[in-house]
Amino acid sequence: MNVLTIRGLSKAYEKFELRDVSFDVRQGEIMGFIGRNGAGKTTTLKSLLNFVHPDSGEILFFGESFCDDEFNIKRRIGFVSGGVDHYTKKKLSAITDVTRRFYPSWDETAYRRYLALFALDENKRVKELSEGMKVKYALALALSHRARLLVLDEPTSGLDPVSRDELLEIFLQLAQDEGISILFSTHITSDLEKCADHIVYLRRGEVAADADADALRARYRTAALTAAQRDAAPEGLLLGCKREREGFSALLRAEDAPRLGADTAPASLEDIMVHLEKEDGGL
Repeated sequence: MNVLTIRGLSKAYEKFELRDVSFDVRQGEIMGFIGRNGAGKTTTLKSLLNFVHPDSGEILFFGESFCDDEFNIKRRIGFVSGGVDHYTKKKLSAITDVTRRFYPSWDETAYRRYLALFALDENKRVKELSEGMKVKYALALALSHRARLLVLDEPTSGLDPVSRDELLEIFLQLAQDEGISILFSTHITSDLEKCADHIVYLRRGEVAADADADALRARYRTAALTAAQRDAAPEGLLLGCKREREGFSALLRAEDAPRLGADTAPASLEDIMVHLEKEDGGL
């Protein structure tokens, strides 16, 4: 079952165009949404939430048109963008008191459970929370009104490795144990290596890849090359090549690896993005 369906989403600006973006997010799935700055990720996310009005396309949440039932649909989704940065002098209890009034489906028992799970103290003020705790509080609010889809925009940005790992474990628990779907936009591709089931890669306003995370990585291999090996590689074999501290690193399709005549290794999401984004192959 799809909790989110996007078909033909397009939006034109003076110097940028989002073109025919289409993908699905299934129930209980963690979808990694990647792309460099300016690729169109933020425009896509804002279009989903009606902060930006697309020129064309269809957006369905839980099989229902967002345009037809925006109010009720927003009650079933949660948006988290790096934590809570407003009302920094307010206690969490005061912010929660206001938030719960907007949601008839508010589940106080679930809220108390998430406070305990995330080790949150309601008597603390927002300014007293670490960045990681701000994100956890934002998640607690979203989940307490029974959100079935979480849209996360850079939720782990700026967090230390331990805090990021804790959040990733929470995301996995929510998806695997509670069937909550997560659309996870981030530049920290190593986080997605740990938790994402599926990847949508946005490049220059278009979907460059829409695939199972493991299958996407399996399409490519990397190789550490000397200058001589780089120069001897058959034309068109290397999809990207960039200078390293010692020699060069290159990206190629997995089926082409035997033609290289050098050892190759599995490609990470970062390897794939960095090499494919280079305009001239990185030479």
